[in-house]
Amino acid sequence: MMEDDEWCAEDLPAARELVETIGAPSLFQYPGDRHLFADSSLADYDEGAARLLVQRVLRFLDDLE
Repeated sequence: MMEDDEWCAEDLPAARELVETIGAPSLFQYPGDRHLFADSSLADYDEGAARLLVQRVLRFLDDLE
């Protein structure tokens, strides 16, 4: 999620609790205020943040192997 995305504000405490409770590997917040920043078909698309998101997901999946 992006740091200043008003839609995610209410989800952030639950996400942080989940990370602490189950020991999830990481919780990333990207700079900006867009909601669907990884969808290139939408106006909210942020290429840099989306690229970083994909890199992090791929690294996470590689670590599962």
